[in-house]
Amino acid sequence: MTQRIVVTGMGLVTPLGCGLDAVWQRLVAGKSGVVSNDRFDSSNLATKFAALVPSQEQDPAGLNEDDVVSKKDRKKVDLFTIYALAAAQQALTQAGWLDLDQDAKDRTGTVIGTGIGGLPVITHAESVLNERGPSRISPFVVPSFLANMASGNVSIRYGFRGPIGAPVTACAAGLQAIGDGVRMIRSGEADVVLAGGTEGCVDPLSISGFSAARALSTRNDAPAEASRPFDRDRDGFVMGEGAGLMVVESLDHALARGAVPLVEITGYGTSADAYHLTAGPEDGSGCALAVQAALRMAKLAPSEIGYVNAHATSTPVGDQAEVAGLRRVFGDHLPQIPVSSTKSAIGHLLGAAGGVEAIFTALAIREGMLPPTINLHQVDEGMEDLDFVPNMGRKADVKHALCNGFGFGGVNASLLLSAYEG
Repeated sequence: MTQRIVVTGMGLVTPLGCGLDAVWQRLVAGKSGVVSNDRFDSSNLATKFAALVPSQEQDPAGLNEDDVVSKKDRKKVDLFTIYALAAAQQALTQAGWLDLDQDAKDRTGTVIGTGIGGLPVITHAESVLNERGPSRISPFVVPSFLANMASGNVSIRYGFRGPIGAPVTACAAGLQAIGDGVRMIRSGEADVVLAGGTEGCVDPLSISGFSAARALSTRNDAPAEASRPFDRDRDGFVMGEGAGLMVVESLDHALARGAVPLVEITGYGTSADAYHLTAGPEDGSGCALAVQAALRMAKLAPSEIGYVNAHATSTPVGDQAEVAGLRRVFGDHLPQIPVSSTKSAIGHLLGAAGGVEAIFTALAIREGMLPPTINLHQVDEGMEDLDFVPNMGRKADVKHALCNGFGFGGVNASLLLSAYEG
């Protein structure tokens, strides 16, 4: 019999704040975490806003970096690692997976995906090299920007010596990390896996690069309204940052130690488009393969899905391809399934998106609430028949829900979460 896999802890660091309760209340209330970018001078950039994680000085629910790393250690890590450490503390605390004996630590895996890793460290180091010379480069540059250093630092902090990994699969990384964790548990490599995604690459270079590709919104006069998936007036995505991590384990292991299963992971699927570096096929066929694989693993029919947290980033090509893929899977039943994009509120967290949105999907099941797609005023042509939960969250009894994540390079991932029933 296939092992049942459950989530016992979750942690969030997002543009809406930190912690499950504060972030969830703001999300379902239709708040936006997109703000004018005050982190660096963006006056010469086409896009002058982003979805930034607030500090505790800016927001009582914001992040206090000093609670995560000491001032001495701050120079050894970049933001994506700090966000992962903060989310890890939340998730492990909720799961009760702290103060472990050595055997438990040896059986705990750490899989934290990212799309880019420590880009701000790289760009700063390049500036130091050009302006001050190679002798002024910090010895911590390389250890702080490597993409696996979020999982590495988390594993070191807690002494986890099980499998360690860092999917670097663009915007599917967070979901693929969770899928990898499920596989590790089912294969017997680990008893518990801390899995998800993290990203902290809001930087002049990343904004300039995505702007050059005409992927970013330039709605500088109204940042909070810039992320508008499925809306006819959308003009690109909004770059965001943060982390979302889950503690994943077998149901038997969770019950044996007295942990509370929050939701069950019933299905996971991943696929490649084999089509284009940055765009999926218009027919959504690659997306559909991943969703179908998740349904097969869960042994569920498409008609049993009660909610879809869409990848939908607010780009016309991406949103349309995902809807096409969902139509391939759900057919005439799709108009009966609520589909929303929480990126409308938090922007696109790139490699962290899947981890954060998987937690949103889990909370939708647990709280009986559907998070809205905000800024949706005129649904794009050809999608008018679909229920995108526009602008206001609403109550719903959801037993099975799907979360999608797609990335550059043609990578697709879908995670299927279900209400836990003992």
